[in-house]
Amino acid sequence: MRGVIFDGKQTQVVDDLEVREPGPGEVRVALSAAGLCHSDLSVVDGTIPFPVPVVLGHEGAGVVEKVGDGVTHVRPGDHVSLSTLANCGACAECDRGRPTMCRKAIGMPQQPFTRAGRPLYQFAANSAFAERTVVKAVQAVRIPEDIPLTSAALIGCGVLTGVGAVLNRARVDRGDSVVVIGTGGIGLNVLQGARIAGALKVVAVDANPAKESAARRFGATHFLTSTERVKDILPTGADHVFECVGRVELVREAVDLLDRHGQAVLLGVPPATAEASFLVSSLFLDKSILGCRYGSSRPQRDIALYAELYREGRLLLDELVTATYPVEDFDKAAEDAHQGRVARAVLTF
Repeated sequence: MRGVIFDGKQTQVVDDLEVREPGPGEVRVALSAAGLCHSDLSVVDGTIPFPVPVVLGHEGAGVVEKVGDGVTHVRPGDHVSLSTLANCGACAECDRGRPTMCRKAIGMPQQPFTRAGRPLYQFAANSAFAERTVVKAVQAVRIPEDIPLTSAALIGCGVLTGVGAVLNRARVDRGDSVVVIGTGGIGLNVLQGARIAGALKVVAVDANPAKESAARRFGATHFLTSTERVKDILPTGADHVFECVGRVELVREAVDLLDRHGQAVLLGVPPATAEASFLVSSLFLDKSILGCRYGSSRPQRDIALYAELYREGRLLLDELVTATYPVEDFDKAAEDAHQGRVARAVLTF
């Protein structure tokens, strides 16, 4: 079968991958579409350290092909969106409704793939850049069949992360003010999360003026090409600032833009050893800096919720898909994503 692999030096599209049968509590899914997220590119450029060789991809949707023993919530033929959260479901964090904090879901990559007899790692417990993958049953969330799979693919990462950061982590309330720094795939979903939450003023900041139209479509009430004029719109500062780029100097700006009791939420991914600085005294008016893993999501609940919001016209998915590419055109999709030409590039099988 076809797939995109990274061997530590280069990426290539191959056609001789194999994936094992699903075991107890697992599901094999035939992928139809997968979004190209900057996290995939971050593995390639070394920003996210990951063992190799690895099958890339982590934002996908497809059709259940086979289920292992004990799986009852999905069956062959079901359409599913995949999450990257292979949580155990039984630890204290899972029991508290915080599956993103499950220690068994972090840093334990499996090797369900082989190529010429050699095992390959699975990226983010998912590897959606393959025609088929095997995931834990908890990662497969059934969705209505009337949702295009090219759009449904984006729920499992970009939407969960961006919208979830607003609704689950920051808990933006009606009338709040929001600043979003960076309007790529994650930033656009933060914008629409703020719109869904009822934020009153939503300021999008991106150095690329061509992104204004999309930012406003997703929920921005204002658009700026730098943070310098944010205080003209929000003189006392913002209730919530989301950093979606992953640059340490922007973390400092996010903190500086906060109003009293404001929250800076960090979603961008800088290099693993990066350090940021800020004035400690700036936090003494009950300001806070929040990390956010995967939108603090509960995928079985949230993916189903976002699917229904899409069907009601309240959550935009089709508009996120700037272009689709056959998997063989991965290099072109990656270049377009790297150059900021697309909100989301979607690979199809």
